[in-house]
Amino acid sequence: MPAEDAEGVSAPGSTSTSGMAAFRHPDFVLYILGRVFSAMPQYMVMVAISYQVYDLTGDAMNLAYIGLASFAPAFGFALVTGYVADLFDRRLVVAACYAVMMVSALLFWLWTVTGAAEVWPVFVILAVMGTGRAFFQPASNALVPNLVPPALFPNAVAWNTSANKTAQVAGPALGGLLYLLGADVVYALSAALLSASIIFTLVIRTRTERGGREPISLKTLLAGVAYVFEKKIILGAITLDLFVVILGGVTALLPIFAKDILEVGPSGAGLLRSAMAAGAVASALALTQLTMTRAVGRILYLSVFIFGAAIVVFGLSPWFWLSMAAMATLGASDMVSVYIRLTLLQVATPDDMRGRVGAVNSVFTGASNEIGEFRAGTMAVLIGAVPAVLFGGIGSIVVAAACWKLFPDLVRIERMDRNL
Repeated sequence: MPAEDAEGVSAPGSTSTSGMAAFRHPDFVLYILGRVFSAMPQYMVMVAISYQVYDLTGDAMNLAYIGLASFAPAFGFALVTGYVADLFDRRLVVAACYAVMMVSALLFWLWTVTGAAEVWPVFVILAVMGTGRAFFQPASNALVPNLVPPALFPNAVAWNTSANKTAQVAGPALGGLLYLLGADVVYALSAALLSASIIFTLVIRTRTERGGREPISLKTLLAGVAYVFEKKIILGAITLDLFVVILGGVTALLPIFAKDILEVGPSGAGLLRSAMAAGAVASALALTQLTMTRAVGRILYLSVFIFGAAIVVFGLSPWFWLSMAAMATLGASDMVSVYIRLTLLQVATPDDMRGRVGAVNSVFTGASNEIGEFRAGTMAVLIGAVPAVLFGGIGSIVVAAACWKLFPDLVRIERMDRNL
């Protein structure tokens, strides 16, 4: 059950639903601290391992395998992760996931200090980390509405995403810089930060475990899938995200652009990732200061069109500063899309279904990010990095235009509220 201060009643004398409103609730503050201390090391690890593997092998295909190994557990455990998030204490599930990620960072450290001669252990460890992430996403997203009153949920979503994107700024940049001292330094610090995230999460007071558990059955496990297909607005938002990001994924190719095209090295690769995250943070912080009350569906599609155009600019850019600007624009537009989609997903789903619906969303978003990176890496091998990026950017614009026609109800959404 939600904590006493999160039963839907705002703090006395405070009616604002924007700005720092969500931080009036201590459990949300603890959640955000845990989120930052877990997200930052994840991005540090991914920057370091991607550059380390490419530096070790010089094979772009291995970058594609990194994405595939990270995503495979989310697909394999898709039905179970939502069930766990809905029927067990989401706080404990999140803490356990952080522990799995911490162990993964320690395994990367061990692989590095013992010689790092073979690359296959990387994919095994990534699968372990991916398992933690697979259970984390639905539990974490479903936990947020339990920590604040309903009126503050859009504000909490904006701050939650801002925290993640802030970690994306600090994580890749710090990971790239620390990589100059050694990949083992990156992994050791990541493990320490993840340990802190476990502590922050365990002291959250809100409990969500349910007294009467539903028996495990195919119907129970597939309930989230059935709900998504029944709710066309959610289906449209998730489908748009899936296909656009599969086509538009470029982050897997950043080591190639940094080393071979822009010639800026590992720190430059980290800065390119950070530019994307910086644009997203700026956008997210702006979203915390306002409440969308009109044209939400059209804003969603506009952000996707800008996303595709920014990818095209990045693919064509011969200058580091222009590439940085394109990545920042890409991040800002993607943030608006993510914010709208996540808020729609949660407000249109009852609490006892949020984990399972969130698990469906995690598979879609995991597929769009991880398979998108696999798509980019594979195409880079076949036709080159620049054509692979251009294909993705143009394809994203085409898919967005097609979804505009296929999901008209999504286009017509004006507000994000419980009446969806």
